[in-house]
Amino acid sequence: MSAFLLAAAEVTGRLGEPAQEHLLWARELQAMSLAFHIPLVCFGIAFPAIVLFMEGLHLRTGDPTYKALAKRWSKVMLILFAVGVVTGTILSFEFGLLWPNFMATFGDVFGIAFALEGVSFFLEAIFIAIYVYGWDRLPRRAHLLTGVPIVITGVTGSLMVISVNGWMNNPVGFDVVNGDVVNIRPWEALFNSYFWHELVHMYAAGYMVAGFTVAGVYAFAWLRGRRTRYVRVGMVVPLTVACLVAPVQVVLGDWAGREVAEVQPVKLATFEGLPRTQSGAPFHILGWYDESDEEVKGAIAIPDLLSILAFHDPDATVQGLTSVPPDDRPGPVNVVRYAFQTMIGIGTLLALVGVFYAVVWWRRRRLPRSPWFYRLVVAAGPLAGIALIAGWITTEVGRQPWIVYGVMRVEDAVTDAGGLPVAFFVALAVYLTLAATVVWLLRRLARRPPDVEVGVPVEAA
Repeated sequence: MSAFLLAAAEVTGRLGEPAQEHLLWARELQAMSLAFHIPLVCFGIAFPAIVLFMEGLHLRTGDPTYKALAKRWSKVMLILFAVGVVTGTILSFEFGLLWPNFMATFGDVFGIAFALEGVSFFLEAIFIAIYVYGWDRLPRRAHLLTGVPIVITGVTGSLMVISVNGWMNNPVGFDVVNGDVVNIRPWEALFNSYFWHELVHMYAAGYMVAGFTVAGVYAFAWLRGRRTRYVRVGMVVPLTVACLVAPVQVVLGDWAGREVAEVQPVKLATFEGLPRTQSGAPFHILGWYDESDEEVKGAIAIPDLLSILAFHDPDATVQGLTSVPPDDRPGPVNVVRYAFQTMIGIGTLLALVGVFYAVVWWRRRRLPRSPWFYRLVVAAGPLAGIALIAGWITTEVGRQPWIVYGVMRVEDAVTDAGGLPVAFFVALAVYLTLAATVVWLLRRLARRPPDVEVGVPVEAA
């Protein structure tokens, strides 16, 4: 393995000196773009399936309430897809413009993934247009079937990008000979062992973000006294989806954590701020990591918990930060620690919301009556989005200083082009404009009574 890393270092070294003065702006620009785009990916993964389920309820029952919701949600789906096209296109350009050495060195390894993602994107665009335009123009079952490719392409497109990220965390599928990347095995690279937990964990997050966000809109109306059947159904369907997934996400998070412990042990040490390798490693809640003293201060320590979480063994040995040179440690440590604890804290809260909802429904066959539950549902959408971003911060900042783990450093991949501060603020202006446009469109759509979607009084049905 050491010989492989030395050879890979020779590859990256021949591509030029790192442009340190551009590194901060490149990272900030990439992070901002991902923060805007990833929530849209969640809706691309999960929302089409929820819309299609609602239309299926209409076909089975003939109830116009289901059709009114499905038809309105399909328009929301179209709006979010259009915005995702813009943010995704910006991201595609950023990969090549901000990290040219990364793309030049390893583009042949994962290029097929981006090609397949592009195919998925074009098919999704075609069928979303057919689906939204086809309401009341296509036979009912044919219209439902046109939505199936949207669900499939929403999954396959994101799958390809997640597979690249999994490969960046566990680079396989190529050899380095005399400083050159050769013997490329793209399918081995894309479907590496690290990919699977990222995929499932992200898809569950997608259903949580989409489900809780949509349910929160109707829960807000419910709290304001709009107790119509339209509002109730619009809340219950996505809320049920999100509440079923939320407890499962806790189990998936455990799987992800154990994979990190095996493949990226120093990243795991950063989650905790564990300075030295030790058996029976504790887990600290809150507090901060003092880099000068190399210890966590002001925290609540739970003995052996990190060893239990990582290896299901209270006596297991966990590798510490000092096991590698300072230049090879992720950081800033506190950024990763706080992001990780934010993710698991919110995830636990949402799982409890899901369990409470399921218990009440199972025992009493009704919705919870406490207004605090609906206030939690309103907050759950933004909280799920925060947990999503915190999870990606944990993954990406925790991989530092590597862009390809153990093979290429971020500083060796960055561009030497100027103008990055200007690009950052131009991109920020674009994203803020898109956000304002989406808010305006959704508010305008929400002001239309649901009757206009189906041509009959929905509440009286």
